[in-house]
Amino acid sequence: MIWRVRRVVTGHDAAGRSTFIADGEAPNVKEIPMLPGLALTDLWETGRAPASNAGDADAAARPVRLEPPGNGSILRIVEFPPDSAWRESRDADGRAGDVLVQRGTNHSWSVRGTEPCIVAAVLVSAKPLKKAPRKKTRK
Repeated sequence: MIWRVRRVVTGHDAAGRSTFIADGEAPNVKEIPMLPGLALTDLWETGRAPASNAGDADAAARPVRLEPPGNGSILRIVEFPPDSAWRESRDADGRAGDVLVQRGTNHSWSVRGTEPCIVAAVLVSAKPLKKAPRKKTRK
C-alpha cells in the first residue's frame, strides 16, 4: 500500500498576511507500474529561480514527471518497496538517517530490509556535463 503524505502549503491572503492554502493528502502520486510499490509523490514544484511566492495556485498540480523543469525544482517523496517485493532478497544493515547528495550521476536504489524505505528528495535542474573526449587507443 502506498504511503499517502499529508501536505500543508502556506501562502498569503489579499492583505499580505500568512495563511494556509492547502491541507490534506498530496494529490500528485504516481506508482510505477513495472515496480509495484515504487511511488513518487510530488509536493511542490518551482518553474524558475528565483521562485515566485505570488498567488495560490497549486504548483504541483500536473502529471508526475521524472525531471524538474529547466531552472526549476521539485520537492518529492519517493517510496521504495523492499527488494523482496520484486526481486531476490539480500540481507544488509539499514542506513537510517543518512543523507546523499546525488549530483546527476547514474543511480539505482535497493531496499534490503523488509519494510518500504521513504525518501525525501529535492530535485534541482542542472546543466548537463560535457562528455569528456574519448582517449585515442593505439592498435
